[in-house]
Amino acid sequence: MAAFGFLSPWIVGFVVFTAGPIIYSLYLAFTNYDIINEPELIGTENFQEMMGDPRVRRALWNTFVFAVMKVPLTMATALALAMLLLRVGRAVGFFRTVFYLPVMTPAVAVGILFLLLFNGDFGIVNRALALVGIDGPNWTTDGPWVKPGLALMALWALGGTVIIYLAALNNVPQDLYEAAAIDGASPWKQFRHVTLPMISGALFFTFIIQTIAAFQTFDEAYTAFFGNRATAAFSSDAALFYVIYLFQQAFQFFHMGYASALAWLLFVIIMIVTAIQVRLSNRFVYYEGQTR
Repeated sequence: MAAFGFLSPWIVGFVVFTAGPIIYSLYLAFTNYDIINEPELIGTENFQEMMGDPRVRRALWNTFVFAVMKVPLTMATALALAMLLLRVGRAVGFFRTVFYLPVMTPAVAVGILFLLLFNGDFGIVNRALALVGIDGPNWTTDGPWVKPGLALMALWALGGTVIIYLAALNNVPQDLYEAAAIDGASPWKQFRHVTLPMISGALFFTFIIQTIAAFQTFDEAYTAFFGNRATAAFSSDAALFYVIYLFQQAFQFFHMGYASALAWLLFVIIMIVTAIQVRLSNRFVYYEGQTR
């Protein structure tokens, strides 16, 4: 009873603010509800409407393309930075903090920063490209470049992934590298056959987390392209991610029933993608003490 007493604030908060709304949203998915009037049961009409809604397909496509760009780019960059941190000696604590600090930046600020850095006329990114003779694209107004620009901007908050990889790299036994070096393994072969297998658990964890985060992308894209009339006029379709469309249906058009159905479709998609990732992990993830 004492344990439940201490846990009760969390239990009440979970039931009232998380589990309750989740269950209620499942009910709303089968209703026509506009906040003002009482929910009206309409069966599976919301799900049928989704199947024929071209903007749902557009939003899903944008989200999948963005995830394919963002997840590998974030993981590869974070791993490269983590391996560099292994070589800075006592300064690792300082640089670890420096890399993590951008994670604390509000998402709205990151969206505004995106417009400043990637502006086609005076943005820092295009100015840097111009120094090496590259004519940078219009990241914020040219539809095909919107998602690559957002994927690059996502690197701003990769500090958490860097720290996870750094911890995993520090746990790789050094005798494995020594044995590989004695056998004549090159640095690349040591990385491929020693480092990657030994940190595959951390890679797998961040792969799942980054994928889920990519599917739920909202703040930065909404701030940059839907809270700014100048960019929304050019790139609203290119930046129409699934959660943005869900938000519009719920809080712009007040189609709460339809938005709830969209939310449950996203839940199913994420569950299926995660299940596939877990299934495939048996082939690629190595755990210490595991025998093949």
